[in-house]
Amino acid sequence: MPSYIRGTLPLPVRRILKKLGSDIRDARLRRRIRASTMAERALISRTTLHKIERGDAGVSMGMYATVLFVLGMHDGISDLADRSRDELGLDLLEERLPQRVRVPSAARRKSDTRGPGADDQGAG
Repeated sequence: MPSYIRGTLPLPVRRILKKLGSDIRDARLRRRIRASTMAERALISRTTLHKIERGDAGVSMGMYATVLFVLGMHDGISDLADRSRDELGLDLLEERLPQRVRVPSAARRKSDTRGPGADDQGAG
C-alpha cells in the first residue's frame, strides 16, 4: 500500500481491509482455485489479486466486488450502506421530524370545499 494511502486511512479501516483480503484469500483456497485462474476469471492481473488478498486500499472497490462475484460471495455488497441498516442516520432523521404539519395557505384555498352561499350560513 502506498505510504500516502496508508497515512490517510484510519486504523480500523486498514484492519477491515486486511481482514477482507485475508477472507478472500481463504475463500479462494477453500475452493482450490489457483491465483492465476482466479485473476483470469476476474479479468485482473495476478498482481492486483495479490494486492486484494493483502487488503490494499489502492485497489478499486470494483475489483474487490468482481473477485467476490467470481467467488460467489457478492450478495451482501449492495446492503453495506443500505438505509435500513443505517441506525444513526435513521435516528437523526427521526429527531428532525416536525411536531405538526402545516398546510401552506395556497393549498388550503384549493382544498376549500365550501359551496356557494356558505357565507350566509353563519348570518342570522
